[in-house]
Amino acid sequence: MATETEVGELLHQRGWRTFTVTERVNAWAALVSSIERGYGDDIYEYTNDLYCRNWLHEAWLLLDEHVVQLWTPRIKALDARYKVATIDDGGQALDQFHRLPGPDLWWWRRHPRILTGDLGRSLRSAGAVGADPDTV
Repeated sequence: MATETEVGELLHQRGWRTFTVTERVNAWAALVSSIERGYGDDIYEYTNDLYCRNWLHEAWLLLDEHVVQLWTPRIKALDARYKVATIDDGGQALDQFHRLPGPDLWWWRRHPRILTGDLGRSLRSAGAVGADPDTV
């Protein structure tokens, strides 16, 4: 298993920008908070933002057990909040805009519960059902 620095470099060699676990956990936290309030950007920015969770998924397979144990409670808490703030539609809505990755990347098979702005319009056009921000 590898250190955080080694994993950042290894994932960089696989095509990722160089990140730290802290940066990607903070990005996931920011995205989850934004979804809880009503994500204000467009579908393309949203799908780009979801990749912060992909990076964490890939890193977890490589990181030292000590680092995994340190960060797992925070990530599990964020994952739980994400699940509450989103609806599982098997990825049907997002698949209209972005090819879905493998089934183990479950966050791609959900869409925000609050559908607002450009993202909300795009997802509704793809059949997503959610809450209007004025009724939440």
